Amino acid sequence: MRVLISTDIEGVAGIYHRVQTTPGNPEYERARVLMTREANAAVAGAFDGGARAVLVNDSHGDFRNMPPDLLDPRAQAVQGKPRPLGMMAGIDQDIDAVCLVGYHARASGRGILAHTVNSFAFARIAINGQELGEAGLYGALAGAYGVPVAMASGDDVFVAENRALLPGTRFVETKRATGQNSGISLSPAQSCAAIGEAVAAALRESSARPFRLEGPLEVRVRAQTPALADLFCLWPSLRRGEGSEVVFAAAHVAEAVQVINALSAMSSALR
Repeated sequence: MRVLISTDIEGVAGIYHRVQTTPGNPEYERARVLMTREANAAVAGAFDGGARAVLVNDSHGDFRNMPPDLLDPRAQAVQGKPRPLGMMAGIDQDIDAVCLVGYHARASGRGILAHTVNSFAFARIAINGQELGEAGLYGALAGAYGVPVAMASGDDVFVAENRALLPGTRFVETKRATGQNSGISLSPAQSCAAIGEAVAAALRESSARPFRLEGPLEVRVRAQTPALADLFCLWPSLRRGEGSEVVFAAAHVAEAVQVINALSAMSSALR
């Protein structure tokens, strides 16, 4: 069994504020270690659950947060950008199961540090009328390869949003949100223990099934400002919807994800 672990930072135990997720300050340096420890807990759980190979996808920000020398040496690291498959890079490497570690609630939600892909650029993303956060987008991308999301961790809002979407997935609640920048968290040690146990159990049970979004797809992206919608519509295949919404068609999920990530990169022109 080959396992891909996609690791974000906002859903990690003890993380509450944007400064903890942004390079260039001491709080980030501590947070990236906490992120790495949760990734390592998932790696250990994967091998306990029968994995023969594990890839760890660094899936936050510029995709180079986890110090490679601190990662479990049994795993291989997927880091750096740009990359076509984004937070699911590595899914094309004959993967049997995916784990989402440190994920967060979708944009405009009540979860801690909630956003979808880019908090500056996007207020909402929906595919064929279904609003999705990063777990939904990348869970569907894994599903397009026939791979299920076996386990996922994050705050209680993240879990509530995605439990129905990923009914066979084993969830770990690392903290409870009391606001965008506040909550009640497990200790890092408790969170790591819970993640390791959940990954091992999920791989042994194999009850998760791939989440699929069949094409053709209509993707509606609500930009954070009308100016961003103006910018995005410079792309000829996009059309303006209502207000700050832009709409495009995609043949499959991989195409939709690539366009969304390209729009995210474009948004830096207005920062």
